[in-house]
Amino acid sequence: MTRLVIVVENIKDWGAYFPSEDIVTAEQYLRLMGGDKQPTEVINLCRSYRYLGPGYYCSLLAEARGHRVIPAVRTINDLSRKSIYSLDIESLDLHVQKALAGAGQEDSSVYNLKIYFGQTSVAPLKGLAQQIFELFSCPILRVKFRKQRGWQIDSIKAVALNTLTNEEEDEFAQALDSFSRKIWRKPRSQRRFRYDLAILYNPTEALPPSNKGALKNFVTAGRKLGIDVDLVQADAFNRLAEYDGLFIRETTAINHHTYRFSKRAEREGLVVIDDPTSILRCTNKIYLFERLTANRIPVPRTQVVYRDDQQALAALEESLGFPMILKIPDGSFSRGMSKVANPEELQQAAQELFKQSVLILAQEFFYTDYDWRIGILNRKPLYACQYFMAKGHWQIYDHSAKPADKSGAFRTLSVSQAPSGVVKAALKAANLIGDGLYGVDVKQRNGEVAVIEVNENPNIDAGIEDAYLGKALYLEIMDELLRRLEKRRSR
Repeated sequence: MTRLVIVVENIKDWGAYFPSEDIVTAEQYLRLMGGDKQPTEVINLCRSYRYLGPGYYCSLLAEARGHRVIPAVRTINDLSRKSIYSLDIESLDLHVQKALAGAGQEDSSVYNLKIYFGQTSVAPLKGLAQQIFELFSCPILRVKFRKQRGWQIDSIKAVALNTLTNEEEDEFAQALDSFSRKIWRKPRSQRRFRYDLAILYNPTEALPPSNKGALKNFVTAGRKLGIDVDLVQADAFNRLAEYDGLFIRETTAINHHTYRFSKRAEREGLVVIDDPTSILRCTNKIYLFERLTANRIPVPRTQVVYRDDQQALAALEESLGFPMILKIPDGSFSRGMSKVANPEELQQAAQELFKQSVLILAQEFFYTDYDWRIGILNRKPLYACQYFMAKGHWQIYDHSAKPADKSGAFRTLSVSQAPSGVVKAALKAANLIGDGLYGVDVKQRNGEVAVIEVNENPNIDAGIEDAYLGKALYLEIMDELLRRLEKRRSR
C-alpha cells in the first residue's frame, strides 16, 4: 500500500485543516533515516523551496529515498529562474490568448491566477491551468499574465500554503483531495533528428573537466565517426536547437548556465551528457549519501547535521571521532570541505558552512594515499585512475598551495588492473544515478572499500585519464553519443 506524506515547514501551516497522521514537519522528514522501502508519495508544502533550504532538501531527499515527490527537485530548479522556465512556456502562447479572452480580461493589462494541483475555479482557464501544471508540477502556483501586444505569461511562482486566504484554503483542500487520488505522470519529451554535436566548455575555467588537448581529441574522434563537433561557450544558449546533441565539458552546477544548457537540450530533444537528472543527483553530496546508504553501498561513516542542532553537532565527537571532515553539500574539486581536529574547530567550521546550507555532512577521516577514480559510461567501466593526495595535504587538490603543488600525482591503469571490489562498488553507485558518463571516487584501506562520491562531469584530460587507452578513450565516448543519436533517429 502506498503511504502519503504531507510535509509542512511549521505545523501551524496546517491549522486550517483537519489533523492527519499524514502530516509531518520538514525537520521530522529530513531526520528520517534512509532505507524505508514502503512506496511513498510526498507532497512538499514547505513555505519556500529556495536552494539548500528545508523545502529544497525535502524534495531532494525524497527522491534519494525513492519516494515520489511533488514538487520534484527539477521543478524547483526550473521555477527558480525565468531564464529556465521561459523555455517551457513558449508553446503556451496561443492557449494563453484564447483562455484570457474567454475569461473576460479584455480591459485589463495584468491578471493573476492561482493554480492548485492543476485546478482553478475560473472555468475558461481550467485547460490552461492543467497544461501549466503538467510543465511545472508544484502544489500551488501563482501565474502572472501581462498584456502587451497580446497576453503572455509574465511569471510563474510557487506559493506558500500559509499565505492563502480562507476562500483559497477551501479551493486548495478540494484540489488536494482530488490530486492525491490521481496517478503522477512524467512529461513527454520532444525529438529532433540531426547529427551535429555541441561541446560546451569555458576556456577561462581554472579547473576544467577537459583540457585543450582532450577537447581537440573529442573533436577529432567525433568527426571520424561522422559527427560534426563544435566547441561552444555560454553565449551559444539560443543556438542549441541547431544541434542534435550536447556534451558538457564545463564544471556543472545547479545555479549555473551549465544546468540551463542541459535542461534546454533535453527539452529540445537533444542527446545530452550530462543530463539534467544526473546533474541534480550528483551535485549534492547529501542526496548521494542518502541514495548510496539506502542501497547498501559502503560509504565512510557519515552523519547529516541539521542547522542549529547543537546536540547532534556535539555528538559527532563520539560517533565519528577526531579528526573528521565537514562538507558543504555542493562543493567540488575539494572546495567546501574542512578537516577539524577538536570541538572548537568543529564549531567554527560548522558555523561557516551553515551560512550556506541548512544541512551539512560530517564524515570520518578515511585517509588513503590515493583515491580510485573509475570512469563509467552507459553502465560499463571505461577507465581506472589513482589520484594521489597533494604534497603534504590530505586532499587531492590543495587550493592554498603554489600552482605546481595544487594537485597530487596520478596513475592510470586498465580497468582489469583495478581491484574488483572497487570496480563493483563504483558500478553499483553509478547505476543508481543513470546511464551517462560518471567518475566514481572510491577509497580502499585494509580491504575495506568506501564510495566517496559520484561525479556526473568527470575529468577527461589528455595525458591523465587517457594515459592507458589513448585516443581510444575519446572514440569510446563519442561512439556512445553516436549510438544514442542513431537510437533517437530510429524512433
